[in-house]
Amino acid sequence: MTAVVGLRREREVLTVALATGRHVVLEGPPGTGKSTLLRAIARDVGKSVVFVEGNAELTPARLVGSFDPALVLNEGYQPDSFLDGPLITAMRDGGLLYLEELNRVPEETLNVLITVLTEGEIAVPRLGTVTAEPGFRLIAAMNPFDAVGTARVSQAIADRMCRVVLGYQDEPAERQITTSVSGVNGWVTELSVSLTRATRDHRDLRMGSSVRGAIDLAHVLTGLAELRGEDKPARETARDAAHAALSGRIKVTDGLDRTPESIIDELLDRFWPEDLPEPSEKETDPGKADGPPPSAGGRSGRDKPSPSRGQRTMGRGELGARHERFEDVSPEVGQLDEQAFDAALAEDPEAAAALLADLAVATDVNLRAQARKLAGRVFLQLGRVGPAKARGTRRISASLGGDGDLDLDRTVERWQPSAQRPHEFVTRQWTAHRRAVALIVDISGSMQGLAVALASVSAAGVVLASEGKLEPGVFAFGSSVRTLQRQGVRRPPDELVGELVALRGHGTTDVAAALREAATQLAGTVADERLVVLLSDCLHTSGDDPATALGGIDRLHVLSPLPDEESEKAGRALAARGGGSYQEVRRLTDIAPALTRILC
Repeated sequence: MTAVVGLRREREVLTVALATGRHVVLEGPPGTGKSTLLRAIARDVGKSVVFVEGNAELTPARLVGSFDPALVLNEGYQPDSFLDGPLITAMRDGGLLYLEELNRVPEETLNVLITVLTEGEIAVPRLGTVTAEPGFRLIAAMNPFDAVGTARVSQAIADRMCRVVLGYQDEPAERQITTSVSGVNGWVTELSVSLTRATRDHRDLRMGSSVRGAIDLAHVLTGLAELRGEDKPARETARDAAHAALSGRIKVTDGLDRTPESIIDELLDRFWPEDLPEPSEKETDPGKADGPPPSAGGRSGRDKPSPSRGQRTMGRGELGARHERFEDVSPEVGQLDEQAFDAALAEDPEAAAALLADLAVATDVNLRAQARKLAGRVFLQLGRVGPAKARGTRRISASLGGDGDLDLDRTVERWQPSAQRPHEFVTRQWTAHRRAVALIVDISGSMQGLAVALASVSAAGVVLASEGKLEPGVFAFGSSVRTLQRQGVRRPPDELVGELVALRGHGTTDVAAALREAATQLAGTVADERLVVLLSDCLHTSGDDPATALGGIDRLHVLSPLPDEESEKAGRALAARGGGSYQEVRRLTDIAPALTRILC
């Protein structure tokens, strides 16, 4: 049985919360000991634990329980015909209900818990009210860092629970855990833990590995060395083992053209350089200075495109006059100091973002290429603070046949034993609301500097929020319309954002033409709702009135970068005509809540 290592404060808080009748949510990344901690406390106080895996298919009936169809048809709705679900089981036993992945459970299912958490009872149709025995507690767990397939937990649930946050343990504790579970000690454990912990701080990773990666690495490394007949594991053996143990656990930042294996190789070079013997404890000290910066990987010549024909560029003199930190970020012709840019971004995000947007149209070809590549990474990272990739609007609906849960009440109502028609069974299952999205970005002359940066980050947020579903169409417009990504066809996000940030228009602005092009491509999608997000000041100087070009668009939302009074009035009016909302963005921190309101 796995012992709890460390977590003294968390253990004390959880013990007292349970003893005083509180329900608790344990929040933390995978591998921080949430389930181990709970089971240890339950063991100490003699409580039973009922385990429920939270996922998008957990219906209220599967959580609460349901009547046995055969017994109901023979005897009617009797208490003995009811099959307790995990919630009722824990309530009757006065035990602990452990609900994993709380933020993956549909809201309709979570709403069942509101009365239970407040009153300690639940009313079950045809069964009556079930009151929890003393000692019943709900313990939920959730990983806040994994956005895929998750949804926001409602305030009604959060307000009824205490929250205990668990982080990764310190290095000595992780070494102790790895040694205890794997049975491996010495420099292999040192390397496994150091390499695993380094993945959590790597700039190109949005998620590193938990201590489970170190445990698996220690197991695989020693086993592979034994299989290959090595007295001591060779470096190539360590490389193979690290790929197997860590590559599936780490997540590369969206839009980066890197593989997990390349990042693991880079980290291994830091802790065990080639042609050196196995690392010692000193050599695997996590405080050791970082090695060389990550390589960019093999990229084609597309990373050095020139601006569009006839597009105005900016020389070093103009860039220096516009941006105070230009000389720091680009000290010489053709140079872009990413560390200096990172420092500028930390000091003043808006000024740094505006500088990067203008560097993307620098006259200096090499500087322009580097800026576009950096923008593809930085603006995607900033865009990730937008809405999470949620599973979409889902509701339980009834239908004849199907693979969902049996809707016993409706089946009984329709039941005709003599007919023996199996298609008369009524089931209930989740149905999703399909939504197609088109993104339209204004690149007219009014979009410069910070406005371009805000639009690019917002665009990155829309693209990332839609990834894995119907890929959004992306269009840029000024006097004409340019398709950057066709509806339903995916381009690498960093390439898309890199191209977008370098576009500058001039002359007239035809908003209506852009709306019509988006509507034309949306018409070819299979969706319940066709949504357009327009990043523009909405001030058209040519073409038709934009309000006349909304045919085929179910909802139009407007995001207005740095609006003045006139553009705000125009944007609000157009959004109202399109049945959507108007959001202004003046700072990078405005983007996340604006996109959340629009897309979630």
